Amino acid sequence: MLATPHTRQRRKEARPQELLDAALELFVEHGFAATRMEEVATLAGASKGTLYLYYPSKQELLKAVIRERLSNEIEAGALEVAQHRGSHADLLRNLLVHWWLRVFDSPASGVFKLIITEVRSFPDLAEYYFREVVEPGSQLIGGVLRRGVAAGEFRPVNVEAAVHSLVLPMVMLCLLKHSLGACAPVESLLDPRKFVHEHIDLVLSGLATPPTKPAAAARKHR
Repeated sequence: MLATPHTRQRRKEARPQELLDAALELFVEHGFAATRMEEVATLAGASKGTLYLYYPSKQELLKAVIRERLSNEIEAGALEVAQHRGSHADLLRNLLVHWWLRVFDSPASGVFKLIITEVRSFPDLAEYYFREVVEPGSQLIGGVLRRGVAAGEFRPVNVEAAVHSLVLPMVMLCLLKHSLGACAPVESLLDPRKFVHEHIDLVLSGLATPPTKPAAAARKHR
């Protein structure tokens, strides 16, 4: 069956995604420094020229992977925050549980391994990751925490430390998947989905403003 112009157009539009998928797979399996652009093109079923047409360097290719796999998720989270009506605890729970489980269950979980193991040798990538992922992600979660404190729903806390408490164990879960998890399923060590839910509930419980004791309330109104 001959490809129609419409089919060829759809194939052309899909090509960047295929290149990014192949790049992430090879970067995680072999490391960023050890992966050659030709290998990415071959795995994606594209020519090397096509790869360079979209991504002129390997650094730009990894930046595109980070943007497509993580930055876009943060932007989607910002939209969810803007549209949310309800408690700040429910917002953080829904936002973080859904976000982290989507990331964990997808190849995007391998990006964290890449960043931790590779960026020391590539400071430009480290700066890009911090600017495009760490800063907006921290601002998004920190903003919800600050609004929760202002509303009296959360007790006053060090917001930066609270953001780290929510996020860093999730990063470690993804690292576990791509380290020990390469030898044995992560599920043999812990239930990732149960861990995500229970971890966020634990931190949110610590953030919650303690209920006013009846005796203290009675004294206040004397």
